[in-house]
Amino acid sequence: MWQKIQNRLRLIVQVGFTALTNGYVLGFIKGRIYKGPTKALCVPGLNCYSCPGALGACPIGSLQAVLGSRNYRFSFYIIGFLIFIGSLIGRFVCGWLCPFGLIQDLLYKIPFLKKRKRKNLPGHRWLIWLKYVILVVFVILLPMFYVDIIGQGSPWFCQFICPSGTLTAGIPLVLLNKDLQGAIGFLFAWKVAILVVIVLLSLMVYRPFCKYLCPLGAVYGLFNPIALYRYQVDESQCNRCGSCQRACKMDIRVWENPNSRECIRCGDCIRSCKRGAICTSMKKNRSEGEKNDK
Repeated sequence: MWQKIQNRLRLIVQVGFTALTNGYVLGFIKGRIYKGPTKALCVPGLNCYSCPGALGACPIGSLQAVLGSRNYRFSFYIIGFLIFIGSLIGRFVCGWLCPFGLIQDLLYKIPFLKKRKRKNLPGHRWLIWLKYVILVVFVILLPMFYVDIIGQGSPWFCQFICPSGTLTAGIPLVLLNKDLQGAIGFLFAWKVAILVVIVLLSLMVYRPFCKYLCPLGAVYGLFNPIALYRYQVDESQCNRCGSCQRACKMDIRVWENPNSRECIRCGDCIRSCKRGAICTSMKKNRSEGEKNDK
């Protein structure tokens, strides 16, 4: 039983955290957004503020709202939150705590169509930089400088791209509110089209949104090499057999770059290494502490 729990630990944590951060059941029943005190707090993953069940706010949506305000406020809370989470665990958030990451994982498990790794994807080496372009242009620059007559910017990423918001907020709210059904137009259709493309790609490619489009993953990825929670490779044990790369759904050459910006800390590489050459910084520090005690 314990072995089964260990094998499915990540999935259990993903489902549990998604349920915890989207636990306002009345929102889905009444078609209303929760507006309680916890909504002023950010959650680590891409969790849409407008989701009927969301109890917290998405850091990317919150950042756009602050940067696009006509008062030109700078939120030390939001920037500090991103720095704190990033420096603590990096893209561990993507692999374990993000609701939309969970959705993509479940889609990829469906035995439909041939699964493809990055080496078979045209333009992968360039597409991985697209999420950084989206971060700079749609999350930072456009909300700050493309403003209306009263100096108010728009949440460009949330409004024009985010498939997570479409799936968890836009579609449920439209289905539950007749007034919104009469107001939908081209923008809603555009967002649904993006979502459909992401869903179809997720059946064949592991986490296409995380790899190529997510600005939150771009932020956390910058912290992977310096985060407190990192991966480490014992070169005296590693024979570069490539088993870690074959197990890695992000197709990372772990022995060369264990803290790649693309790594979501799923742990598959650690479990695949028969020589025990890969470990986390936490486990290594604990092992060293035990040796010193002896």
